[in-house]
Amino acid sequence: MQLGLLAVFLIVSRGALVINTWPWAQATTAGWQALHRGSALDAVYHGCTQCEIDQCDGTVGFGGSPDENGETTLDSLILDARTMNAGAVGGLRRVRNAIGVARAIMEHTTHTILVGDQATAFAIEMGFKEQSLATTTSIEIWENWKKGNCQPNYWNNVEPNHTSVCGPYKPNRTLKATQSENPWVSKESHDTIAMIAISDNGDIAVGTSSNGASHKIPGRVGDGPIIGAAAFADNDVGACGMTGDGDVTMRFSPCYQAVESMRHGLDPTTAAVDALKRIARFFPFYKGAIITANKHGQVGAAAHGWTFQYSYQDSTMSKPRIVTVPPYK
Repeated sequence: MQLGLLAVFLIVSRGALVINTWPWAQATTAGWQALHRGSALDAVYHGCTQCEIDQCDGTVGFGGSPDENGETTLDSLILDARTMNAGAVGGLRRVRNAIGVARAIMEHTTHTILVGDQATAFAIEMGFKEQSLATTTSIEIWENWKKGNCQPNYWNNVEPNHTSVCGPYKPNRTLKATQSENPWVSKESHDTIAMIAISDNGDIAVGTSSNGASHKIPGRVGDGPIIGAAAFADNDVGACGMTGDGDVTMRFSPCYQAVESMRHGLDPTTAAVDALKRIARFFPFYKGAIITANKHGQVGAAAHGWTFQYSYQDSTMSKPRIVTVPPYK
């Protein structure tokens, strides 16, 4: 069975590098500028923050991907590969700068991840502003979903029939309990910015930010804040960023695997393909993509189930370059 994979050719960078999922060049530029003012950690912080401000494609930041109650919540991660210190936030409510909260968790606590209302309380204590994450657009998306009998949704093995009516639901004990992938996942409904930055001296950092899956069950946290799932880095090896169906992604820790594969000698593209193959073996309709970079400045990517694009900039370029990665046919 063909797995729907395509790997792009290796790109060799020179010195510093910023690369992120999707053609969000404004985020790459913000990260690149911050890299030359500060560190790799600053680069991923400012790059992801720019996407939160810009509400990249409605899938990052406020005003997008309302859950079943019409509320937007945020997930984010930041990791400094010099020290392996990290901070993450899941299901963040009423605070817009998710990666800022993740960085505050890393810098001002000994924890790694905070979630939900308690994460909001921490953010307010740290000086972040509390405000609604809803917009007229997100409210309209939610209202139209309700009018459409709450389709699609993320329920399974429940009654009444979740494929035709709204809840509340209760377990259907007569059905075989299964958990499957989500065939309606698309770039418009389900996305993440994952960013890798490498400084001139070889220090590496990664970050992610996402408002999760549209119409998710309240309380759902995606792969974005899970270390090793949507992002991972090791200063001795390289880094990985991920986007796609986070509920499936987090079961496989693909970014951790990709970095470990590079540690054992695989080039970035082959490492990315290998990680996706493992997922596709169990979930052939999975939609996802990986960006990878090793410490030598080689960049790779692979996609499964959809056409993917990423943006990157290095010291040989005056502006970001967009690379398209079509799925294998």
